[in-house]
Amino acid sequence: MKKTLIIMSLFALISHTSCSTKKEKEQKEPKFLVTNPKIKDTIITEDYVCQIRSVRHIELRAQERGYLEKIYVDEGDKVKKGQLLFKIMPKLYQAELSKAKAEAHFAEIEYENTKKLADSGIVSPNELAMSKATLEKANAEVELSNVHLQFTEIRAPFDGLIDRFHVREGSLVEEGELFTSLSDNSEMWVYYNVPEAEYLDFKTNVSPDNPVKVSLLMANNQVFKHEGEVRTIEAEFNNETGNIPFRATFPNPESLLRHGETGSILMKVPFKNALMIPQKATFEVLDKKYVFVVDNNGLVHQKEIKIRAELPHLFIIDKGLSENDKVLLEGIRMVKNGEKIHYDFQKPEEVLAHLDLYAE
Repeated sequence: MKKTLIIMSLFALISHTSCSTKKEKEQKEPKFLVTNPKIKDTIITEDYVCQIRSVRHIELRAQERGYLEKIYVDEGDKVKKGQLLFKIMPKLYQAELSKAKAEAHFAEIEYENTKKLADSGIVSPNELAMSKATLEKANAEVELSNVHLQFTEIRAPFDGLIDRFHVREGSLVEEGELFTSLSDNSEMWVYYNVPEAEYLDFKTNVSPDNPVKVSLLMANNQVFKHEGEVRTIEAEFNNETGNIPFRATFPNPESLLRHGETGSILMKVPFKNALMIPQKATFEVLDKKYVFVVDNNGLVHQKEIKIRAELPHLFIIDKGLSENDKVLLEGIRMVKNGEKIHYDFQKPEEVLAHLDLYAE
């Protein structure tokens, strides 16, 4: 009887040990989560460092030599087209104009007398022609002197903002000397450089009939309240950088933007049939990106991928994956290349739904 009890106890112990070992083995073989890449139309926002320029920005320079008699505006003033800004002492040029007018008057009298004599046949037609030419020359000298006199007044060629002065009242200015600059800030031209691949995406996906809208992130990290339009793309790529300059035009009714500012252009770039995977499914080795792909036998294979663009929590894949590949989503640090694993499959729609997405 005792022998029977001992045998039954041993059998129970062996059975319990076997079950425990089986459970421990199952616990030691975890299941990993895998998914497929997702093909989806999306839009990404690219940012580019930019330079802000006035649509018209010119230098105001002296057109005549002389003493600067009067400055009628101050630095930073808004001025209107035709408004008087600077005046060079005009006395010399007024005297020259008076002299030219007197000579023209004298030439006119001579011409009238010569004409009377020619009508009477006393002088030849050639003398009358020479007298007429002398009068025309004198009148031209009057016009030229008048132009020189007008050049003593520097007026605004358009509405704009006055920049810093480079001269002061009483200064002796030479012809061509810089007074200041004038900026028309009613609209601003914003220049930025786009890489070749992104330029091709832009031209492929954008209709020429619908100008692309862009936003401007200013230096204070605030987005400018008015949107701009991409209206101009330069003709050639820079062979050294591989970039091509774009130009966006922004309205500037509050005159907040000024010539010479910097910022960043935020441009939305559409992607058709983009192949996307979660960023957490990738890892880096020597600056190259990889994923683990699981084959039909459950074996893990390390695979290099090329990233085309980046979204919050997502990568758009350029090369290395297809939509049918099963990508290891979690437990990347727990597996090795060539290892066999147990896994559960989760649909890519469900995976993306759990991510904090901002992509459209």
